[in-house]
Amino acid sequence: MRGLKGKRVVITGGASGIGAATAARFLEEGSLVAVLDRDPAACEKIRAQQPGIAGTFLADVADHGQVQRAFAAIVRDLGGLDVVINNAGISIRHKFLDITPEEWGRVLAVNLTGVFYVAQTAARYMMEHDGGVILNTASTNGIVGYPYYSDYNATKAGVIELTRSMALELAPKVRVNAVAPGYVLTPMQRAEYSDEMLEAVNQKLPLRRHAQPEEVAALFAFLASDDAAYVNGQVYVIDGAETAGGLASR
Repeated sequence: MRGLKGKRVVITGGASGIGAATAARFLEEGSLVAVLDRDPAACEKIRAQQPGIAGTFLADVADHGQVQRAFAAIVRDLGGLDVVINNAGISIRHKFLDITPEEWGRVLAVNLTGVFYVAQTAARYMMEHDGGVILNTASTNGIVGYPYYSDYNATKAGVIELTRSMALELAPKVRVNAVAPGYVLTPMQRAEYSDEMLEAVNQKLPLRRHAQPEEVAALFAFLASDDAAYVNGQVYVIDGAETAGGLASR
């Protein structure tokens, strides 16, 4: 991609799954990559797997103070900030009637409030300096209904509208877009689905398989690059045509 070499990139939730694949892709593009994650063991693992990473920073995105301190350290160590990929998220598979207030609060705190904390912190820096790109991880769950994920779905719908609103307010200095994956074969997905459930999903998808994290990472790389310089305020679905035919709720 054009324009990614030397860019200073921060990826939240970057120590595993889509985040780790995205870190690897930006390293291939010649970017300076910092990972922000709340899991010390996962941070240690990605440092071993990707020795070219500029640094890993521990923070819970749902904690405003931790986000502020982490970004101050990142800007100091990287010398600035050009791209932020707001990827940290959690999900709990359960029925709507079984969601506890504590579970509801935690999912919203990480998936929506955390996205806001990170995006606002990054945007304030970018608006005061040379601009940049903010990419938020949404989901097809924020576009169509899915059973057993009401809290998660609500947060992803919120991320989509937050993205559009940010794009209007921060242009022309900062571009903001969202990526909305469908089913991706990540550790989080494997933890919630049995092999039989995964295969059942594959059979309803037009491409007959889950996405690989690297395929989502490629979309992030494009949207952050100079090749996407006129792309702003959009939500890009990457789901193998799952939602094209209304199959998601089957």
